[in-house]
Amino acid sequence: MAVSRCASVHLSATPADRPVYVIGAGPGGLAAAYALRARGIRAVVLEKADRVGASWRGHYDRLQLHTTRRLSALPGLKFPRKFGRWVARDNVVRYLEKYAEHHELEIVTGVEVFRVEHAEDGSGWLLHASGGRELTGSAVVVATGYNHTPRIPDWPGLGEFGGEFLHAGTYRNAEPYAGRDVLVVGAGNTGAEIAVDLVEGGAARVRLAVRTVPHLVRRTLLGWPAQYSGVLVRRLPVRLVDRLAGPMARLSVPDLSDRGLPRPDTGMYSRVEQGAVPVQDVGLIDAVRKGKVEIVAAVESFEGGDPGKVVLADGSRIEPDAVIAATGYRRALEGLVGHLGVLDGSGRPVVRGGRTPAGAPGLYFTGFTNPISGMFREMALDAGRIAKAAARQLRTGG
Repeated sequence: MAVSRCASVHLSATPADRPVYVIGAGPGGLAAAYALRARGIRAVVLEKADRVGASWRGHYDRLQLHTTRRLSALPGLKFPRKFGRWVARDNVVRYLEKYAEHHELEIVTGVEVFRVEHAEDGSGWLLHASGGRELTGSAVVVATGYNHTPRIPDWPGLGEFGGEFLHAGTYRNAEPYAGRDVLVVGAGNTGAEIAVDLVEGGAARVRLAVRTVPHLVRRTLLGWPAQYSGVLVRRLPVRLVDRLAGPMARLSVPDLSDRGLPRPDTGMYSRVEQGAVPVQDVGLIDAVRKGKVEIVAAVESFEGGDPGKVVLADGSRIEPDAVIAATGYRRALEGLVGHLGVLDGSGRPVVRGGRTPAGAPGLYFTGFTNPISGMFREMALDAGRIAKAAARQLRTGG
């Protein structure tokens, strides 16, 4: 277990034995801890890994933020200009390390929190953590991450498949797949980027299995980042944004219907409201247009053999050497807080930011949405809201 102590004097806004506990030392947790400290509230970050930014360290090599450096900074520290407009994965990790050091955050690593309950005296929260620890906090911020536990559909026959199979969370780069036939399953941002990475890395054949056709947007158009548009329309009515986005897409993105990617028949922002953000183009449009990435139907099941077959929704069978499932993640909050009635039917928090669920005052959530305005930006805003609400709660005692 490693502990990084803040060097400042004792912060008296919270009792020494009842700090605000922040679960997770990713960007959301670190931002919340800083914002709390800035209001004179002692915040202790609990991280199950041995370093901050564990999730970012595990992402594939070529990953960059799809949001600009300027609008992705957490409160109290800008990204260095030398990191460029689109910050690469390794530089995101360096920034998070620097952020924790710069703000002298109090971080305890190697501690996993399994369950959060109301404290027995009715005031605050009791955390059950690894090593038999029981920690009592005045409030809790859950920041365990949007990409927590890999989600793999329950495909029939997967156990008998003889080819290589992995979730995108364990994919690093294209080197092991040079000269091989690879199927990527899932046309979100991760699947799209991995497919392009495989093409550029020398895979012999790359197919992308698509169940729901995604909205494609240029990361920048005439120098204007897509994120800027996302920020501008964030609070507009869904139908209005859908109407505005349609013509823009037709002007900026070619019709790829003949390549298996027709234009979606639902509005872009309507899809965002359902949890599916647009795919920002980092090379997929050209790769599909040139036939380097082949679009195929969704995966229905697997069959045994060497390497085995993948059965698609249109009835066809293909025999890739490897399958990479870019099928997303689960928030995995059920064991931690599911018993408190604070999750919706999809396992996501019913509220976030400065709001707390009914019956759970002092329990905050951040980092569990994926807005078109940028996740880092929203976590930065959430941090301020959480700190303000926590300060008010501690001041009033409710």
